[in-house]
Amino acid sequence: MTDIAAVKAALKQQRIETPSWGYGNSGTRFKTFAAPGAARTVWEKLEDAGEVHRLTGIAPSVALHIPWDKPSDGDWGKVSHFAAARGIEIGAINPNVFQNDAYKLGSIAHPDKAVRDSAVTHILECIDVMNKTGSRDLSLWFADGTNYAGQDDFRSRKHRVRSSLEAVYAALPDGKRMLLEYKLFEPGFYFTDLSDWGVALGHCQALGDKAQVLVDLGHHAQAVNIEAIVAHLLDEQRLGGFHFNARRYADDDLIVGTTNPLELFCIFVELVSAGNDPALSSHTAQVAYMIDQCHNIEPKVEAMVQSVINCQEAYAKALLVDFERLRAAQQKGDVLGAHRAVMDAFKTDVRPLLEEVRVDMGAPADPIAAHRESGYLERVAQTRGTADASGGFPT
Repeated sequence: MTDIAAVKAALKQQRIETPSWGYGNSGTRFKTFAAPGAARTVWEKLEDAGEVHRLTGIAPSVALHIPWDKPSDGDWGKVSHFAAARGIEIGAINPNVFQNDAYKLGSIAHPDKAVRDSAVTHILECIDVMNKTGSRDLSLWFADGTNYAGQDDFRSRKHRVRSSLEAVYAALPDGKRMLLEYKLFEPGFYFTDLSDWGVALGHCQALGDKAQVLVDLGHHAQAVNIEAIVAHLLDEQRLGGFHFNARRYADDDLIVGTTNPLELFCIFVELVSAGNDPALSSHTAQVAYMIDQCHNIEPKVEAMVQSVINCQEAYAKALLVDFERLRAAQQKGDVLGAHRAVMDAFKTDVRPLLEEVRVDMGAPADPIAAHRESGYLERVAQTRGTADASGGFPT
């Protein structure tokens, strides 16, 4: 029988990090739809992140993107204090090495050493931001790649990437981590330097224990079994964190759990299973759960609240899996018995349980209803107005 008290205790410890860029205007390749009240500055993004945490009780940190979120006076202490006053803290720091003209042919894989050095310098500046804000994680994604056969030499690019990452790794203080993200394609359509989890893992293993792999749910080909990747990285103790989102075809950045809730649940099943393993529990406890979404047509704060709730529901269901029953069925080769052991938990309605947990934590039982009834969106829309189409998400 499931220990509901233990499940509730685990749910109260869950933490989901929201991204600053999810609160500003963003768009597709065709159009950015400006939303009334969308955050325009780091201060407004922190206000919105604080509201999401107030509503959910489990979103106490916000990831920043540099230089998008750099304060005009460069005072990171002020940023940290502003966040703390809203009940949150600064999470992962994300460098931007993909929007300058110099990076047209890549950043840390660029043929020109001067460009590579410039990219590394920016990342080192972001480590300084980590030190000033108390951030633990340096979240790295690179747009480096090529479009045509023969455009560049694959092995040479690998060596450039490794050398650049080594320089960054050497600058990481104790207690800090490098989370290395991968992506199947885009913007390089012929070749991507960090194209899959194996490439990222290879670099991390060469660098050292402070280098971990970051799994973005949208960065995979169709039908790739992401939960199997998660299980492998957990077993290697190299899973650093997630960027939660969802995709229908590619990196769509839809709200996590909307297109494939079973996949999200199965990922959490692997995490709960590893957390129950004494050999992996300490590593699993360090995994960062971060959202990476750009809300193009949805209300920003409400979309973020929904994202957090979806993660909460998937985790709650995973905690209800009867692993003793599951392992017994697996050992006997009972294919459908094992499948049912997992699906019984997936089909459980955990919403009443989560309402109890939220009330226990001092959060609204129904965060979405509470947000809509609070008038928060109307108030910030009146104060902020409507930013231009690129407000909060520079292009």
